[in-house]
Amino acid sequence: MGAAGAGDERAAALCEAMVRDQLVARGIRDERVLAAFRKVRRELFIPDVAPDMAYEDHPISIGCAQTISQPYIVARTLECLALKPNDRALEIGTGSGYQTALLAELCRDVDSIERIAELAEAARARLREMGYANVEVRVADGTLGWPEKAPYDAIAVSAAAPRIPPPLLDQLADGGRMVIPVGDRRGQDLVLAERKGRAVKTRSICGCVFVRLIGKEGWKANEEV
Repeated sequence: MGAAGAGDERAAALCEAMVRDQLVARGIRDERVLAAFRKVRRELFIPDVAPDMAYEDHPISIGCAQTISQPYIVARTLECLALKPNDRALEIGTGSGYQTALLAELCRDVDSIERIAELAEAARARLREMGYANVEVRVADGTLGWPEKAPYDAIAVSAAAPRIPPPLLDQLADGGRMVIPVGDRRGQDLVLAERKGRAVKTRSICGCVFVRLIGKEGWKANEEV
């Protein structure tokens, strides 16, 4: 086997170990979510990091003071969203595009918003190269959502807000689900919000630590919290 083949085999083994030890062992049961994690190769979204590090159980810097989230937290987010193949999803915080690709494996269409143009452009190119034709990435204030394309069946927010931004709640379809970290810069609760008619019910999933959600309905860029 050549060097490239050996590298692919090693990455596949690391990916499978991640699914087994970080996801299944910690209670992730959704088979569609697990299949997506096995298919989407995490190391391809962190090209400056060795494959062994790409699959470790913690967030990893992707530049621009942003991170790719811990695999388990991404999996919990996706499992709690209870995604169906025909769903339309909105992602706030494209980052490297890793969660975007997972969402694209799980639902029909994915709209993703990233406030940092450099990250958005890199993720857009990466996802296009990988063949994800059901994804659209835009540079904008994620706290305002994407109202002209709402409502959404699912919204995944990959940065911490001091409260759930009202525009995102407004863009949830009836029966829609949103997962968002809510708290201060020291720590947050990962919260599931579900819309039933005009009512929105929330519950805490687990503790977490994310970078701040910057924008009109989130934190100000220079705000100390």
